[in-house]
Amino acid sequence: MVIAYLNIFIYFMFSLLLSIIIVLLTMVLIPRSGDIEKVSAYECGFHPFDDSRATFDVRFYLVAIMFIIFDLEIIFLFPWSLNLNLMGWLGYYFMLYFIYILLIGFVYEWKKGALEWM
Repeated sequence: MVIAYLNIFIYFMFSLLLSIIIVLLTMVLIPRSGDIEKVSAYECGFHPFDDSRATFDVRFYLVAIMFIIFDLEIIFLFPWSLNLNLMGWLGYYFMLYFIYILLIGFVYEWKKGALEWM
């Protein structure tokens, strides 16, 4: 019974060790300096130390919501890929249909201009 979980344990330990190595190398190799770029406007589009009641563009939230929606739907590809041999061709065609619906939604959002900033 324990041997069945040995692969998962080895994978977990390898990924943990690799993560620690990457973080430590980043801390050692990358110079830390405060500059104007670090306190400039980033991602959300407004300055981090301004008034919290300032107006902002709602498109940032729309893009974030679309990212979350598409990201959560793409998560369904992982269990599907693991069980594809059990589902056969029917499961394959259902996933192609699912991806087709995602593609139609993405093209619709693109054509409506939801991804345009200007």
